[in-house]
Amino acid sequence: MLVKTFGAALTGIDAILITIEVDISRGIRFFMVGLPDNAVKESQQRIESAFRVFAYEWPGKRIVINMAPADTRKEGSAYDLPLAIGILAGDEQISRDKVADFMLMGELSLDGSLKAIKGALPMAVRAQSEGFKGLILPRVNAREAAVVEGLEVYGAEHIGEVVGFLNGTGSLERTIVDTNAEFQKGMATCDLDFSDVKGQESVKRALEVSAAGGHNLLLIGSPGSGKSMLAKRLPTILPPLQLKEALETTKIHSVAGKMAGNAALLTQRPFRSPHHTISSAAMSGGGTHPQPGEISLAHNGVLFLDELPEFKRSVLEVLRQPLEDRQISISRSRYALDYPASLMLVASMNPCPCGYYSHPEKACICSPGVVQKYLSRISGPLLDRIDLHVEVVPVSFEKLAEAPVSENSLAVRDRVMKARNIQYKRYHPYEGIHCNAQISTKMLRRFATPNEAGGRLLKNAMEKLDLSARAYDRILKVSRTIADLEGSEDIQAHHVAEAVQYRSLDRSGWAG
Repeated sequence: MLVKTFGAALTGIDAILITIEVDISRGIRFFMVGLPDNAVKESQQRIESAFRVFAYEWPGKRIVINMAPADTRKEGSAYDLPLAIGILAGDEQISRDKVADFMLMGELSLDGSLKAIKGALPMAVRAQSEGFKGLILPRVNAREAAVVEGLEVYGAEHIGEVVGFLNGTGSLERTIVDTNAEFQKGMATCDLDFSDVKGQESVKRALEVSAAGGHNLLLIGSPGSGKSMLAKRLPTILPPLQLKEALETTKIHSVAGKMAGNAALLTQRPFRSPHHTISSAAMSGGGTHPQPGEISLAHNGVLFLDELPEFKRSVLEVLRQPLEDRQISISRSRYALDYPASLMLVASMNPCPCGYYSHPEKACICSPGVVQKYLSRISGPLLDRIDLHVEVVPVSFEKLAEAPVSENSLAVRDRVMKARNIQYKRYHPYEGIHCNAQISTKMLRRFATPNEAGGRLLKNAMEKLDLSARAYDRILKVSRTIADLEGSEDIQAHHVAEAVQYRSLDRSGWAG
């Protein structure tokens, strides 16, 4: 007897429908076709063991299973549940009436319990778009899938519950998630705050400018000056995620298996901080079983690279294309994928190998030329994509003890959101442009031309400080953001003056 069950396969951050055809007839052999990998082929042993635990019979007949489309490779153990249900329905041990109404996904343990799977959210999106009544999957993934409206989601602990539900002899509790309530609840919680940082007012201002314009940021300072502490608080002053952004971010983390147990929706902007020993593949994504890398996991959030010069040159160069295009393209012999990568890059570094070049109290012990050699580990094209270079000077004990409580993150975020709203209205007619950091050189001439006094100041700064050509456009973009923070239509001289201060590494002779 021929029976069809339905599952899903992940491609990038989306899912495609997989039809599992089970034909049981006279004979004794077991065949599985449709490009299953080893994990899928090994499902036979897991299913047989689960059947014995729940007193189901393994058909002593010829079983042929086809997983369509047959030219798409099926990977992973999440097909155990639809395969098992297909075999039971084909052998008439369960009713076939409801089988075609549901998409089924889940990995079976030997005792028949269902283990967590990756990509529950994109699978639920696919089930809803294909017109299925519902989705049955492990209970631990149910809340994640239930954020999709118009789809019945049922979480099960073991195969016995699924069989009872399909037979009508048992029931499964439908998982319902109020997406808007979940979203609002998550937005209100935050463990870090700007008020935790004592002093460093000029650096806090730089982070505010960076957040307001979506600018990439490089923090340069000696060990213990507070670079990491400041960077970790940047997401708290960024505009809150919109629901559409939250769903897209959740899909990426779901596919990568990074969702916390029983979580429904990511409501905080991601903050990814990979170690400097990371490989190019882990940064960009891909692999034998394609997964998003750190660049995509930071989508709609912040990618923080601590000790930037310590990263391999090949890893840093991977960043160049996604920082420009807001997506990363991965091409391998077996597949080609595009992952979203709209992120803010925040990096930190010591000014020299010993860490004390330009320190106000401690002397640098690096030999001549070493500082410049250390900085040259970062390529010009990558620096070209970083708008703000900010020096972080250590705060003395006296200032730490006397420093008053500073603004909290919510107060700074309000100003950032006002500036972002100005930019949204300005760039609304331009597709894919949402903030000042994304505008092209041609758009600079239209939207970021300083007034006469500002133009003169910029000309003098370029000549006297010997700023590089790459600094010119970056100064104009940052000046536009500073003006937006003030609500000023024109870019004035003091806006340009502040923007010039944020180009430390472009100054001739900065590193000796």
